[in-house]
Formats: sequence, C-alpha cells, structure tokens
Amino acid sequence: MQFTDGEIKDIVWKKLTHFKDHRGWLCELFRHDDIPTEFHPVMAYISMTEPGISRGPHEHIDQADYFCFYGPSNFKVYLWDARKDSPTYGKRDVRVVGADNPFALIVPKGVVHAYKNVGNVQGLVFNAANRLYKGWGRKEAVDEIRHEEAAGSPYQLD
Repeated sequence: MQFTDGEIKDIVWKKLTHFKDHRGWLCELFRHDDIPTEFHPVMAYISMTEPGISRGPHEHIDQADYFCFYGPSNFKVYLWDARKDSPTYGKRDVRVVGADNPFALIVPKGVVHAYKNVGNVQGLVFNAANRLYKGWGRKEAVDEIRHEEAAGSPYQLD
C-alpha cells in the first residue's frame, strides 16, 4: 500500500500553551469540555523516550490515544490512515511537536501511529487513553496491532 501526505479525518491536533509567571509555568493537558465524549480518558500514563528512539508504529482496534508532547525534547509524529471506510484512507501525516511546538493529539482507533524522539535529550510523552490497558483488572488482551517488525510494512519512519 502506498500512502500520500495529507491531513487525516478525525485526528485532533490541539496547540498546548504554557502559562508562565515568576514561579514557573502551567500547561493544561486536557479538559473534558475540549474533547469529544468518545475520547474522554479513563487512564493516563507518562513515558520517557531516549533520543533517537521510536515507539510504534502500531494501531488500536478500539482504543483512542490522547498524547501530549510538551518537552523537554521534540518528537516526529507519524500517522497513517488505515481505516478503509475513512475518506482520508491512505493518507499519511508527519509533524514535529514537543518542546519547540507543544501539541496534544487525539489518535482514533484504526489510525496507525508512531513517534520518534528527534531531540538530543530524553523526552516525556503524556497519554490519556479512552480504554483501560488490558481491560478491567488487566485481564483482557492488549488492544494493539504492532507493525514495528512486520516485514514489508508500509508504515515506515524516516
């Protein structure tokens, strides 16, 4: 499958703003009144990624992710619309976000996604998913299709 560059339907990019004063800064990561109901978080986690390291590509069958890239590094984010019923099926969107360009990003189910730390320092990413990892009590299968090591995968990072 070949992907062409372009915006992807149902992806939500939200600029994050740092409110600064003499004490430091504050950044609102999410508000229920800013997010469509189907994406309301039920759990949250933070991850650290070393410089030059990527996570993904993978997709979820039923889960949406709400990522926040705010620093202290920058990340190259890759999105591929693999939803056959989507009007933007076959589109790829790649952006650099993080310390220099803080953004929140909603990735709906069926959109393949990956990110790579393209900075020189460890980078933090916040995620507030709308499904529990491995379900209630961690008793279900992980809702994830991994493409990282699939031979001939169309989901390539540059």
